Amino acid sequence: MEDRPTMTAWMKKNQPLTPVSPLLPVTLPHVCEPIPPLPMTPPDADEILDAVSNEAALRTGLHVIWTAKDAVEYMWDLLHSDPVAQEGFLNAVNVISRTIHRGGKLIISGIGKSGKIAKKVEATMNSFAIRSVFLHPTEAVHGDLGIIAENDCLLLFTFSGRTQELSALLQHIPPHHPLLVITSHTHPSTCPLFAGRPASNCILLPAPIPVSETSSFGVPAPTTSTTTALVLSDALAIAVARRLYPTPADVFHKYHPGGAIGATAQRVGPRRMGDLAVQVTDVPIAQKHKHTAASPTLTALDILLAAARSPSGWVRVSEHTIIAPRQIQKLGSPEQLDYPVHALDPDFVVEKSDWISVPAATTVEEARQWIEDMRQSERGRTFLREGTVLGIVDARGDVSAVVEIEDVIELEPAHAMEE
Repeated sequence: MEDRPTMTAWMKKNQPLTPVSPLLPVTLPHVCEPIPPLPMTPPDADEILDAVSNEAALRTGLHVIWTAKDAVEYMWDLLHSDPVAQEGFLNAVNVISRTIHRGGKLIISGIGKSGKIAKKVEATMNSFAIRSVFLHPTEAVHGDLGIIAENDCLLLFTFSGRTQELSALLQHIPPHHPLLVITSHTHPSTCPLFAGRPASNCILLPAPIPVSETSSFGVPAPTTSTTTALVLSDALAIAVARRLYPTPADVFHKYHPGGAIGATAQRVGPRRMGDLAVQVTDVPIAQKHKHTAASPTLTALDILLAAARSPSGWVRVSEHTIIAPRQIQKLGSPEQLDYPVHALDPDFVVEKSDWISVPAATTVEEARQWIEDMRQSERGRTFLREGTVLGIVDARGDVSAVVEIEDVIELEPAHAMEE
């Protein structure tokens, strides 16, 4: 009987031959030289650093600084000669100043390195009592949008002008809010963030750089671009401070009492007339009240009601006439309340032409000494009499604030306070 094929036989027949493994030698061949041991620690870091020479490092540092200088000069030339850049800067100063004056605030935003610059600018603005808040664009759409009030304006930092996070943020901010953008664009029509918003509310602050960071340093790291943005925003902060306050230095020292800056101010910062002054634009203009509607002109009661709403106690009758708090306090008898304003004491309302001009930078001690010296003569006692309004002249030469003469005379000398 023929043998049946089995699986074992089939496998032996069909399995490919396996090469025979070579026999291992009984002894290893002799090595002429020993193999050096592998290092247990990495190479010394100093050896790697030494590969970059000190000279090369210094050249790199100088190149970065020189590139930044060129970029700032380029931006200066633009602001000095370009009408678009000039219009944008002036509009930005005016919008921020009006916003602060009306009780609003400056909302500042940016992301990445631009966001870091934005936070620094927020701190600088607040040091000058330019109320500002940093708004992170991502956190904004997760609830922080509530920080934006009706009278606020926005300042965005974006070199490209098309940062996605800022574009998403603007979709949730009503277009009536003024929008200021510090960017590389040199004309509003090319900045994507302005798309779909009223041109009248879009203000471009150009901060371009003449050479890209990749071309300058071989890497697109924000360096030159953040420098120009910071310089331009610092210029904006100083310009707004000078627009809002007669003596910005006094405001800055008031809100920066700490550190070396605060210590210096305490040693060498005398009180100035600007410290005592009340801004004329902050003084309310008296209006006819419903209880005095029977009289065609303003009455003493109208003035009292306006004074009650005035934080400083000053009241304006018109753009160029003002009433000092001490004059209003003299309205003691009820019969006077129905009197027309023009029927009261001749010195009750003071025309702007009768204000005595005093520079805001004048120290209180200097002003006091000048008043006392002038009052030694009959003429001086006439125009520096009780109730005189001192008009405080700001850095632009405008009479923008007021002080009652009694506020200067009644103050104790600075040396007496120190003793």
